Amino acid sequence: MKSIKNIVIGIVVVVILVAVGMALRSNSTQAPSGDSSAPTSEAKPGASVAVSETTKVSASLSEYQNAELGFSVKYPSAWQKEETNAGVTFVIPIDKTQVSTIKTLQATVQAFSGTCAFPPVVTVKTRDTVKVGTNTFNMISMNNTVQSRTYTNRMYSLQQGKVCYMFSFASISLDPSAAGLTGSNAIQAQNNNKAITTTSDTDFTAMVKSFAIVTTPAGQDEGTAAPAKK
Repeated sequence: MKSIKNIVIGIVVVVILVAVGMALRSNSTQAPSGDSSAPTSEAKPGASVAVSETTKVSASLSEYQNAELGFSVKYPSAWQKEETNAGVTFVIPIDKTQVSTIKTLQATVQAFSGTCAFPPVVTVKTRDTVKVGTNTFNMISMNNTVQSRTYTNRMYSLQQGKVCYMFSFASISLDPSAAGLTGSNAIQAQNNNKAITTTSDTDFTAMVKSFAIVTTPAGQDEGTAAPAKK
């Protein structure tokens, strides 16, 4: 009965991961373009807007801005940025000086046209809303252990007009015993896994709360543009 139960749990987790992956891949092909709900402002002569830009905010904090997708977030400078058509993924470095069995740590921000909807999962641990200024984020979190691996996920969504912004955090760690650790080393690895994941999750939530809409200059109204005289 125990093996059957493990198989069933394994199937559930695989379904969750596949659903999340399919949702993110689907969203990446639906990046908002020309959405009338996107904020705009009057264009300045000769002004140009970079599609994306990263600037240093402090010794430990950077800001990522994407003018095309209309958002900015602040994140720890140590995170490694990887841009996609629909947003950005941050690979969170794992401290190799600590005894741990964490294999994956990453955070993702994506934007797409349509209504926000979390993947259809049945193992939601917590569900909540978080209000930051005028923004209200929906949040779900999940935590599962299957076949010697612990999966921790947190997702936020924010609807802005016809554009949905989706934020996700993922941590995957191997059971210390499966990694060959025993005794005090196994206990230390478990404690470090929890501490590292908690810290990264906290940084992720801070990044979500730093979210801001980027207002980009609008093009010149062609109805009022006069042809250049030769």
